Amino acid sequence: MAPQRRAGEGEDDVDGVVAAWRRERPDLDVAPLEVLSRVSRLSRHLDIARRQAFSDQGLEAWEFDVLSALRRSGEPYELTPGDLLRETLVTSGTMTNRIDRLAARGLLTRRASPRDRRAVLVTLTDEGRRLADQALEALLEHERELLAGLSAADRAKLAGYLKALLVAFES
Repeated sequence: MAPQRRAGEGEDDVDGVVAAWRRERPDLDVAPLEVLSRVSRLSRHLDIARRQAFSDQGLEAWEFDVLSALRRSGEPYELTPGDLLRETLVTSGTMTNRIDRLAARGLLTRRASPRDRRAVLVTLTDEGRRLADQALEALLEHERELLAGLSAADRAKLAGYLKALLVAFES
């Protein structure tokens, strides 16, 4: 098996993958790889940056997801478990486990809703809010580094293109 060629100036590894497929399978239109393989590779870089930003704050990505959902909700930083399910796209059992673990760390509390005693409200503690804010700042710093090669205009265009793709999946 021939080694994959290394990317030259202005090229990335995807260029090599696409060129190899075009050589081996000229009967196929491999153009989607030029976009989606790059999205996939960028996703891996983003996952690494996020893990680093969160671990620097003593958090796992799932912990940040829950804390940031509460933080974004605005004062009093409180949501029902059902609201958290919709925000984080996990199952009910998973959310219960996550709430339990974050409550044990003192990052959120649970209490009965004053309007409906059967309903539970999950509230961000001051420590949870502080940690969510610090993690967000660290995440944004890492993400700015990932986007540093693009101008503000190019970032806006890219955001628009990616939004157009996502809308099709999320509608």
